[in-house]
Amino acid sequence: MLRATFVYGGWEGHQPKETAELFAGLLDDAGVTVKVTDDLDELAAGGIADIDLVVPVVTMGALTPQQETGLVDAVRGGTAIGGWHGGMVDAFRTSTTYQWMVGGQFVAHPGGFVSYQVEPCSDDPIVAGLGPFTVTTEQYYLHVDPSNHVLATTTFDGKHADWIEGVVMPVAWRRRFGAGRVFHCTLGHWLPDFDVDETREILRRGLLWAAGA
Repeated sequence: MLRATFVYGGWEGHQPKETAELFAGLLDDAGVTVKVTDDLDELAAGGIADIDLVVPVVTMGALTPQQETGLVDAVRGGTAIGGWHGGMVDAFRTSTTYQWMVGGQFVAHPGGFVSYQVEPCSDDPIVAGLGPFTVTTEQYYLHVDPSNHVLATTTFDGKHADWIEGVVMPVAWRRRFGAGRVFHCTLGHWLPDFDVDETREILRRGLLWAAGA
């Protein structure tokens, strides 16, 4: 049976505990055995090396050297990592090896909450059958790894920062890091964002893909 550990904490504005519990429930419904914890020491010294998926929900936050090494080594060795929004791509800002593993880092969300379109751009099963859809949330501007397999994008209109007009930015991607699978989606600021069916479904499929389901 597949096993996943959700580790939550960091900035409370992203509702880390509540959103972790939402997706823990969805994975449980899919037959994954799930643990939800706020103890970052779960990541240290082999604590997650024998599970299938770790899901960080820790916007900002910080890792000790032991926690970072434990997490990175586990993923490199075959444990998957997946997550959403700032809980993953704006977690552990001083841990550059973590950022390398994830494949991107948040740098801005021009205009705050805005309405924008998300365009699936792959025939990958994570987004298969999903057409373009509109969300009203933070539109993340990122520094991203060009080796990512991009699943969905958004295009900035330049209204809040004219120098990025027309920039096409990944919204969701998958990648490998050593033997581990990596999945990320920038959507999901807080619980209301997951009322959008496509947002919730991309996350559900992506986490299950990462876990090996």
